[in-house]
Amino acid sequence: QVQLVESGGGLVQPGGSLRLSCTHSGRAFSNYAMGWFRQAPGKEREFVAAVSWSGNKFYADSVKGRFTISRGNDKSTVSLQMTSLKPEDTAVYYCASDSRGPTVAEYQNWGQGTQVTVSS
Repeated sequence: QVQLVESGGGLVQPGGSLRLSCTHSGRAFSNYAMGWFRQAPGKEREFVAAVSWSGNKFYADSVKGRFTISRGNDKSTVSLQMTSLKPEDTAVYYCASDSRGPTVAEYQNWGQGTQVTVSS
């Protein structure tokens, strides 16, 4: 049974930073691709960033240069360092994993989400 738990969300001012973390557990967790997605009120869920089990990283154009995704040394955790935050980054952020790779259309496993609010 795969489980993912996010943490680190909160309220931050525009231009500020937050670091989200996700703990992944389950069978063969080190072989899963890990990704971050977000969903704002009234909008579709969108891809933010992902990292393969081998370390290849992918970013949405909207966050490239501002967000950094990283795997822990044991690959059981994934973090999203967010800098230069903008109000349009406000959303519920979800951690997800997939055993097939980082670029599949729909990830297999999802966390419960953590709220990120960027406002002055």
